Amino acid sequence: MSLVLTRIDNRLIHGQVLETWVPYVHADCIVVANDEIAGSPLKRMMMESSVPSRIRVEIGTVDEMAVLFASGTLDSCNVLLLFGTTADALRAYQNGLLYKRLNLGNLHAGAGKTRLCCTVFLDSSDLDTLQQLEGFGVVISARCIPADSERAWRKMIPNRKGKE
Repeated sequence: MSLVLTRIDNRLIHGQVLETWVPYVHADCIVVANDEIAGSPLKRMMMESSVPSRIRVEIGTVDEMAVLFASGTLDSCNVLLLFGTTADALRAYQNGLLYKRLNLGNLHAGAGKTRLCCTVFLDSSDLDTLQQLEGFGVVISARCIPADSERAWRKMIPNRKGKE
């Protein structure tokens, strides 16, 4: 299996992923690892139906997707892996779904979250989670669409800009 992009995007499967990222990374399989979507038949069906039939789609809980990756079922695929939250990304990694790079795409605003860029808002829990992933050797950056420049996540933290 070739993991061509691992991305955190609260929206998971949506137009930006389908129209820009899939062709850019030549993905032929989209995997969504998110407990909420996996537990909602309606949301799951809506996401699955939005993907062109030539692209394989797998949607399940974080734990189910870790098992799927380990099974070898996706070995012949170019996989675009999507998480809804930083916690999903960490749990998957801890469960053996290993990746080398992590793209922060869209993490919506919310109570206690700080804006790092136009599409990434993080709270202290998110920062701790990303630091843990970085400690495992994962390279983390923000990039909304392929045409954007990749930005190291640590350089975006307000009190750390330009320090790394």
